[in-house]
Amino acid sequence: MDQISEKMRSLRKAKRLTQKELAEKLYVTPSTVSKWENGVAMPDIYAVTDMADIFGVEVKELLS
Repeated sequence: MDQISEKMRSLRKAKRLTQKELAEKLYVTPSTVSKWENGVAMPDIYAVTDMADIFGVEVKELLS
């Protein structure tokens, strides 16, 4: 797992969201969120921007 995947998982858990809940907010499937968090796939820029808003962080922080 790379740092971006770890950061996504960490921020999701800090917000006390399940993968399913985050998926619903992003209009994707829970398996998509799982793939992102396991480094199998990467979210597109729109999902990254939306995740940053949901997590209350800057896009830069999410990607660092």
